[in-house]
Parts: sequence; structure tokens; C-alpha cells
Amino acid sequence: MNPHNPTVDHLSRRALLKGCVGTAAGGMVMNWGSLVSSAHAAEAASKKQKRCILLWMNGGASQFETFDMKVGRPAGGLFRPISTNVAGTQVCELLPNMAKLMDKLAVVRSMHTSQIDHPGGIHLMHTAYSEAANIRFPELGAVIAKYIGREQSALPQFIKIATNGHSGSGFLGPRFAPFNMGHDGNLPPFSKSYIDPQAENRRHELRDFMENHNARIHKVETARMHRESYAAARRLQNVLETFKIDSEWIKYGPLYGDSWFGRNCLLARRLIEADVPFVEVGHGSYDTHGDNFTGHKSLTAPMDQAWSALLNDLAERGLLENTLVVWMGEIGRTPQINNRAGRDHYVRAWSTALAGCGVRGGYVHGATDIDGHDVVSGEVTEGDFFATIYAALGIDPKKENFAGSRPVPLAPFGSKVVRELLV
Repeated sequence: MNPHNPTVDHLSRRALLKGCVGTAAGGMVMNWGSLVSSAHAAEAASKKQKRCILLWMNGGASQFETFDMKVGRPAGGLFRPISTNVAGTQVCELLPNMAKLMDKLAVVRSMHTSQIDHPGGIHLMHTAYSEAANIRFPELGAVIAKYIGREQSALPQFIKIATNGHSGSGFLGPRFAPFNMGHDGNLPPFSKSYIDPQAENRRHELRDFMENHNARIHKVETARMHRESYAAARRLQNVLETFKIDSEWIKYGPLYGDSWFGRNCLLARRLIEADVPFVEVGHGSYDTHGDNFTGHKSLTAPMDQAWSALLNDLAERGLLENTLVVWMGEIGRTPQINNRAGRDHYVRAWSTALAGCGVRGGYVHGATDIDGHDVVSGEVTEGDFFATIYAALGIDPKKENFAGSRPVPLAPFGSKVVRELLV
């Protein structure tokens, strides 16, 4: 240190460390390890990281057997409404656990979307866009991984469990591609190396040497992507224990329910707690063209228990206020009951739900007519719904990415944030 310099020009070691710790606390993203003396401070920072869990109802759950009953009307069906813990709000008797958590939930009864078939609807309700021949739109999970994910994390930033594949990361590229797990929540076979660790390290050193040498000569995008993917796979080897829930299941199994959906919801909580920004968990099939009432009775029981357990578990751990839980499928079901006691596809008026992360709990948005044929107030399109999800997570839905030379906003042009759904 030069004694002739003014005091303000000196940067002591203590001041440097204080500055680093202050930056870590403000950024809430980087892990400074030993620089942060308190484990509680690190835990608090982790809890402030925004995250999202998508509970995907494969096939399209019926709004009439969940959140928009039409009692005494031809569309009404077999089940009765029950009161919730929010005065004046009722849901189907098939959701007794969620009825007790209505104060945490914002229900949208006024979805009006544009794709009535499964492939089109699945794409639409994962991307906010209809399929196009010349562009691959990224899914919700890929967008969230890009904007609130952590670079160089050992864990994948976009994880899908027991849900059907769609367009993945689209034009955002393989860096934000989903990590897919089966219906049983087990890791895919490729996730773990079965080579002797020493042999694996020798292979890695040789591969690393060759790829770095080639990268200096050939500036090829696909080669860079391959290096990034391989590096991510190697980092994953250090955190495989995060995916093992057997010890926790002994304690939490009765809460979540003895079902694959229950186990996978517990795994989603565990992954969110480990700072994975997006996890999607699939359930169903709700495509009840026949025996709609029998089908929904059997499907909603494990769904209701696991969904309610997930919300309670997140809340008790202080995670719900920064974790957005989205409940939806690709379509709704028809008001008409067909000659097989089933309900067919319907998109003119159906329901979705949100909880956590600044969502206005105990709120029902929009309404349908007396028989559920059309939205009569508060219409929400797919673009509006996605814009609201992004806004809740602190992401600007008007932000654009480029597919080639074409600018593509996160939510389609003209989409609006449904402010009534947010606090």
C-alpha cells in the first residue's frame, strides 16, 4: 500500500470481503460459500429466488368437475359443490383438500384459447403460441430457465417429470433444453456415468484438449453447444442425490398420498428447494371422451391430495411466497355430455389456477354463462395467461428473443397481464 495515497484510494482486504458479501446478499444468485458466515443468510437468499412448478393435467381436466360447476343445469354432471375456506366460493366435491386452501388459490374460470386438439393445445399451453412451420417456439420452462436460471448450476434448470414432450427449448437452443424424467420420477439411464471414474477423467481430459484446440480454429456453434451439454452432464454427477426422495418419502408419503403423482410432487418440492427454477409434473390422462365421471373421480383424488400437500409443504418451508404453482392442461371439456357419459374437447370457456409468488389468493377471475358455453366476463387468452405468469416471476412478457431475424416476444403481441390475479 502506498502511504502517500489518500485513505479513500486504499482497498483493504477487510473492505474487499465486506463488498463481496454485500454483493452476494444483493444478487441472491451467487453462492459465496465461506464468505457468508451464516447458513441462515444463505438459506434466506435461496428462498427469495423465484421459481415455478407447473402441474400439468394431461388430456385436459374438466372445469365442470373441478372449479366451474353448473349445478342443476344439463352441463352439471353427477357431483355436488362444496364450500371452500373463502366465503361464497364453491368447488367440486372431488377437491376436498383444495377446498381448504382456496385462500391460497387464484382460479381463472374464463380461459378462451384457440387450439382444440391435443397436439395443438399442448404446444399452445406450453409456449403461448400456435405451432408454425418455420419456427420452434420455446416452452415456458425454457424461458424461465433462461431468465431466472443459474448459469453453471450442477442441477438442470428445466426439469419435466412424467409429462409429454413438446417443443423443448425451441429457438433458445439446447442450453435451455428440458431434462426429462419418467412417470416414476427415476433418472433417465444416460444421467449417470457407468465408466470407471479414472477412465472417465482420462477421456474427459482428452476430449477437453481436442475440443478446445478445435474451438480456437473452428468457430462452430454446434461444437460449442456440445461442449456445454457435456459440461452440464459432468456437473450433474455431483448432485444425483438430490433426486433421491426415499428417505423423505417415509415422512411425507402420507401427506402427499400413495401415488406416482404424489411422489413426483414431493420430488418437485425437493428440486425447487435445491434452487431449480422450473419443474413440470404431469398427471392424467384426463381425456375423458367416455366415462368422464368415473375417470375424474379416480384421477382427482390423488391429484387433490398431492396438490394440496405441495402447497402446504412449500408454505411451511417459506418457499410458497416465491414459488409460482400453475395448474392447467391443454384444453377444457364440453358442457354437453355425450352418449358415452363423456365430455369432449372444449376451448371457448375453461379453467386454470395459480398459487404463490404474489398471486392473489382466494380470488376467482372471470365467469362463464349459465351452462358454461361461453365466457361472459374477464376473458383470458393463452397470451394473457402466460404474460401473467411471467409478470408474477418478475420477467417482462414483452421481452423479445430472435428466431433468426424475427423478433419474438415472450407472450404474443397484444397479450396483457391480468393484474387482478396478482397482489
